[in-house]
Amino acid sequence: MFTFKYTEECRSGMYPPNGPTFKGDVSWYTVNLDLPPSKRWTDVITDKKNDVSLYHYTGSMLCNLIHARNLDFGLFMGWDLKNRSWIITEKLKPLVVNIDFRRNNQTVFKSTNFAGYVGMLTGIHPRSFTLTMNERFTLDGGYIGILEWILGKRDGMWMSFLTRSVLENATSYESAKALLSDTKLLAPAYFILGGNQPGQACIITRSRTHSINPLELDVKNGRWYVLETNYDHWKEPLFLDDRRTPAMKCMNQTTQADISIKTVYDVLSTKPVLNKLTTYTTLMEVSKGTLESYIRDCPNPCMPW
Repeated sequence: MFTFKYTEECRSGMYPPNGPTFKGDVSWYTVNLDLPPSKRWTDVITDKKNDVSLYHYTGSMLCNLIHARNLDFGLFMGWDLKNRSWIITEKLKPLVVNIDFRRNNQTVFKSTNFAGYVGMLTGIHPRSFTLTMNERFTLDGGYIGILEWILGKRDGMWMSFLTRSVLENATSYESAKALLSDTKLLAPAYFILGGNQPGQACIITRSRTHSINPLELDVKNGRWYVLETNYDHWKEPLFLDDRRTPAMKCMNQTTQADISIKTVYDVLSTKPVLNKLTTYTTLMEVSKGTLESYIRDCPNPCMPW
């Protein structure tokens, strides 16, 4: 009964985005990196100032040539019984923006982000690499790193600031991979990295100090995609939150020969890969340097996470 209610057959025909799961395009803004930091975000904040104020008040891959993600955020941050949705997830949707970061009038990188947040969760360094970050839950978690930071031990880097630094400064898949693997962090994380050459895609599973058991693309041995859903790839996901199995089912059903922006969007539109925590879906093609994002909704019945 549980499985029947919250899962479905692999979706098709969802792209271009349409229907009740599509809640709108994400607006584009330009951030000029040649300006002082205090002036770079003027256009974004001017347009989103009411939503940003509300946000502060409320509290707080598929890799290779195609890299896509669903950003799920807001777990345990207030459940709206009337609308059957996560309060923070819904408050964040109006804040989602696409940013073209430019220097000397040339694009350095592009990102889908939340207005008022200067870290990066999803981005592309055009024609070089794509990058997304996922949260990782371990006993040696972020609370320890943040406590150390408060107490003055500040040799660990905030995860989303590292992703921003990598997107801005790394010039290749290999240099990005080295930085994401070796830089000390405040909290564990997953980094999903895609490149512009055959075989360039990996999941970097991070403790606060080092990379653990990285998963590389291996087409010769049948691993033509890598996929991450907030669980270590060598372990079974929690039975209450198994998005991996349906996602892999849909990817394998699609086949490598038919993979495209269109079919990847179909996979990410299939419940429970799409769920009540899903804020936006991003699709990136590194060889074309393109990034497109869409606000999402998961009509009932839908898994809360």
